[in-house]
Amino acid sequence: MNIQNVASSGVGGTERPRSSDAIALTLTRSAVVVIALYIGAQMLADFTSLKIGIVAGLAVDMGTFIYPITFTLRDVAHKTIGKRNTQALIWMAAGVNLFAVFYVWWVSSVPGDPSWGLDAEWGAVFSAALLGRIVIASIIAEVISELIDTEVYHWFVTRITHRHQWARVLVSNSVSVPIDNLIFAVGAFGGVLPWEVVWQIFVFNLALKYAVTVVSMPLIYVTRDRDWSEQ
Repeated sequence: MNIQNVASSGVGGTERPRSSDAIALTLTRSAVVVIALYIGAQMLADFTSLKIGIVAGLAVDMGTFIYPITFTLRDVAHKTIGKRNTQALIWMAAGVNLFAVFYVWWVSSVPGDPSWGLDAEWGAVFSAALLGRIVIASIIAEVISELIDTEVYHWFVTRITHRHQWARVLVSNSVSVPIDNLIFAVGAFGGVLPWEVVWQIFVFNLALKYAVTVVSMPLIYVTRDRDWSEQ
């Protein structure tokens, strides 16, 4: 007998309403999935941002193709685990990413085995200056923009409407994405790359993040909505 059957069946097989434990377990599973996806997407975006590529003739950090999804995942987390838990998740993700920076920096400082033959290449990619500035700028942008996203999302569902879930994603992302984009582009590349390249990164990233926002909006429907009257 599966968990749902245990929750819905009493002694002798009589039916009874699902217990709160079964409901909590369902929510916990959803929470585990969204938390794992959120932190994983942030880490992947931070490290792939170390490469500046050329797409459609414009410079772009390659983390931009995955990072915008975290805004919609943050909205799903907000819907699943609530505002305060989502704020804690944002800080926890920042902590995990920061730990990753220091760990990779330490790994880079360990002499490479001569038989490996890629120590110089590793050091060139994950140099302390490059890794530190880009990822730290990314973490700062993530924390500030996604805390703002949390407030806008919560304001929308509690003060405007909890209907039209796609609209809450679009509105909150429309405020937080440009803020994130500005902090990251200037913080990571200002004074390092020519300002024309920084501007290209800003413009391309902004357009791409909005496009990913639109594409990823259906993710908000993967979990059941909260009772916002209890917030």
